Amino acid sequence: MTIKLRVLLIVPLLALTALVPLTATAGSAHHVRWDIISLVGGAPPGPINPGGHASAMAPDGDMITLTGSGTFQLGEDSEVTGGGTWQTFSPSNATTGIGTYVVTGFIRFDVAPERFSGIIDLIGPIHDARLGLAFLRVRYSDGSRGVLAVSCSSQPAIFEGITASKGFVDYWNHVGPVPGVDGGRTIFHLISSEDEQR
Repeated sequence: MTIKLRVLLIVPLLALTALVPLTATAGSAHHVRWDIISLVGGAPPGPINPGGHASAMAPDGDMITLTGSGTFQLGEDSEVTGGGTWQTFSPSNATTGIGTYVVTGFIRFDVAPERFSGIIDLIGPIHDARLGLAFLRVRYSDGSRGVLAVSCSSQPAIFEGITASKGFVDYWNHVGPVPGVDGGRTIFHLISSEDEQR
């Protein structure tokens, strides 16, 4: 209940008007790929690749670190793919859990009114790259479930990286990217059905 209420309250505050007509309406044909990326050198121009990691913290200092990528279709809860790995840590940095997760559903995506420039994109065409905020349902390998928020933004008021819930724990405080350090970054790409099948 708490997680669902938080999602409903956060989305209207962070959602931005799109430059392109991406809306989560039934029957929409838009497919989007999301990635937690590796930015070589930790600064533009990169290049950027899939296979990065990002972290978020719970109020008590526990931390979760995720890798991952996948796709979703706007307006279609069941048309999702992807997942990645998870690892949790205590405040003293001791590993408290490790495994994989899969995406089980699409909640919402809002594209931001910005475009990428000045980076080398090895994931997809740079003209298809987008900034935005997505919420996805996930299932962890230990049986727990949660919501993954993937946020990609260049605006100071909007976070870059991920937050996640896992069972009753909400890792709501993202660990943002640090210049010169590879980690804590994400990206979205518009994709065609043909690209998704490759």
